[in-house]
Amino acid sequence: VQLVESGGGLVEPGGSLRLSCAASGFTFSRYAMRWYRQAPGKERELVAGITSGGGSTNYADSMKGRFTISRDNAKSTVYLQMNSLKPEDTAVYYCFTAVRDGASVRLYWGQGTQVTVSS
Repeated sequence: VQLVESGGGLVEPGGSLRLSCAASGFTFSRYAMRWYRQAPGKERELVAGITSGGGSTNYADSMKGRFTISRDNAKSTVYLQMNSLKPEDTAVYYCFTAVRDGASVRLYWGQGTQVTVSS
């Protein structure tokens, strides 16, 4: 299983970014996906999640109305559209999934992509 994030960078407050996470090594369309983030000195926190078919999403309260998670199962890719970015959104953003492996479930993380919101 491999999760590869991209799309991070430096953006001014109020700006937008779209993150992508390209997945491989498992049947992407069968599994829910999540985005997490971790700011310096803080614990990793959930940003958003999406079900396997994309029909249901959930967001952390501070991201509701600003961030949108989506997926393209044909491309095995999950996206995070981030609008109205704030300096407090500065963090490393990680893609995550949990894949069933026989009787167990394995957790997978991407390497992360840095998002910096600053003027």
